[in-house]
Amino acid sequence: HISFSTISIVITIHLITLLVRELRGLHDSSEKGMIATFFSITGFLVSRWVSSGHFPLSNLYESLIFLSWALYILHTIPKIQNSKNYLSAITTPSTILTQGFATSGLLTEMHQSTILVPALQSQWLMMHVSMMLLSYATLLCGSLLSAALLIIRFRKNFDFFSKKKNQKFLKTFLFSEIEYFYAKRSALKNTSFPSFPNYYKYQLTERLDSWSYRVISLGFTLLTIGILCGAVWANEAWGSYWNWDPKETWAFITWTIFAIYLHSRTNANWKGTNSAFVASIGFLIIWICYFGINLLGIGL
Repeated sequence: HISFSTISIVITIHLITLLVRELRGLHDSSEKGMIATFFSITGFLVSRWVSSGHFPLSNLYESLIFLSWALYILHTIPKIQNSKNYLSAITTPSTILTQGFATSGLLTEMHQSTILVPALQSQWLMMHVSMMLLSYATLLCGSLLSAALLIIRFRKNFDFFSKKKNQKFLKTFLFSEIEYFYAKRSALKNTSFPSFPNYYKYQLTERLDSWSYRVISLGFTLLTIGILCGAVWANEAWGSYWNWDPKETWAFITWTIFAIYLHSRTNANWKGTNSAFVASIGFLIIWICYFGINLLGIGL
């Protein structure tokens, strides 16, 4: 509840800076809020691990909390590289939505930790499920970046400097070069770009395409490791590496969708809009694999 309250304040600050006015002090406060959220979630996971005697990934409630923790890890990656936090517009709202659902009354019966069934009493629980959830968090962020690319590309009359809101949006959302573009906008407006009728729109979509590709590539690697760990665990628990259980089947479908995305990137004609469309489909597939199968309660 502390982490959820903190992240609620953080998202409010983000909205203020985006819609009203961008203030340096408010931005610093939102970053401190994300740090406080991270430590709150970490403390929750550690205390639950100690009290239950197993890594807290045994039900939907615990996995949602871990998913929000994984989203914060993604939030910190640009900081490690000493660059601006381009992912904050994706990770912060995703964290509050994930935690909001986890702390809601819909999962009350899962709030108390229970004894694991024999099949789950394995060290592979931590390895497999943590890899899968890290991959879900990464792939969801990458898919949302691709969806943003599609929205921007198909939006009519997209003019970055026609409205003050668009200026704030660009500064808040993506790339550091925008300050340079903003300073030189008068010169660029008077320059003809025959290949790119909207130069600023082109720059933004190219940066979105690049970031979505990098994030999805990382997520695909984690997903592959997670599926392989799951196969080994399935063999240890049930005597077979693959049984075409609904969870396994949808995990394979998810892997296939993002494999198609990465393969499409090797073709220059499929880069950009076409590959982003595939990644956007992957966003829905992930939620079916992770959330839909759990709620339906089918399979092993």
